[in-house]
Amino acid sequence: MSEEKSQQPQLQSTTAIDTPASSSFGNWFEYSIRVYPHHTDYAGIVWHGSYIAWLEEARVACLRAIGIEYADLVALGCDLPVVELSIRYHRPLALGATAVVRTRMAEVTGVRINWDYAIESPDKQELYVTAQVTLVAVDRERGKIMRQLPSTVMDALVRLSGSKNN
Repeated sequence: MSEEKSQQPQLQSTTAIDTPASSSFGNWFEYSIRVYPHHTDYAGIVWHGSYIAWLEEARVACLRAIGIEYADLVALGCDLPVVELSIRYHRPLALGATAVVRTRMAEVTGVRINWDYAIESPDKQELYVTAQVTLVAVDRERGKIMRQLPSTVMDALVRLSGSKNN
């Protein structure tokens, strides 16, 4: 029986979601969170979907910090829906805990914007979640992917990343 346990397949590393990547694309934006009852299940452990909401809150706050208000994107006729999400749960958060969602824009390729995330304890000693999200710019009126990002959005993203559009 003990031989069977040691021969069970191990979870393979999937990508950079296993641990936060180095800061080759710039600084991390930090967004503080606290776990309230509505974030948890009946056992007081954070429900898995709450983490996804925190990722979006951090991303929107980061964009606001560089001068992009989501309401302004809507006024420009641009939406940035999530088209891909990879998330790795390292350890759970419990009711009453505080944590920091760290995010940064990793890359802009055409109209695709990739973001990296890490949810950690405030002292950075505990890693709860790592994730990557890909957004695509969509024309809200036509419901189709845009050919290019609006220039004001691209200019702000270039400032955020410190790099040029790929």
